[in-house]
Amino acid sequence: MKKRFGKTVVALMEGDITELSMDAIVNAANSRLAHGAGVAGAIVRKGGESIQEESDTWVFARGEVPAGSAAITGGGDLQCKYVIHAVGPRMGEGDEDENLKRATMSSLKLADKHRLKSIAFPAVSTGIFGYPMDRCAQIMISTVIEYIKGKTRLEKIVFCLFGKEAYHVFEETFKKIL
Repeated sequence: MKKRFGKTVVALMEGDITELSMDAIVNAANSRLAHGAGVAGAIVRKGGESIQEESDTWVFARGEVPAGSAAITGGGDLQCKYVIHAVGPRMGEGDEDENLKRATMSSLKLADKHRLKSIAFPAVSTGIFGYPMDRCAQIMISTVIEYIKGKTRLEKIVFCLFGKEAYHVFEETFKKIL
């Protein structure tokens, strides 16, 4: 499913985000940028240890990445140029919806700052962080649509969902928002 907004196409797909050939893929990260499990673990397994090493260097130089923020590293052996590490909320820590919106917005701004034309997002924080899939879809899709109404270089934004259930939730939300 996809829809054009001006010069930007927003698309949904089911699949493995590590297989995408995009300028950047987004990692659902923790504040230490430690890539152990879930999307983060898959990114390092497929993209190589250089992604973890660059993440460690980033944290050592600048400190932990707070919830609602994002950091960028190279893409290692992945088909993308960059990995944008979005630190989404953990359920129960407070201000979860706002932190997810800010993490999504931070990722989009980093993509524009680095003059990227394409970016792919997973369903941030819906794994071990326990964020509800329906709320994630509502906030992330709304934030992306709000962002691309302004000035952006982004031509393609993909939500790459792992599994049919996640895809279905995002698809239904996308239809409602449109």
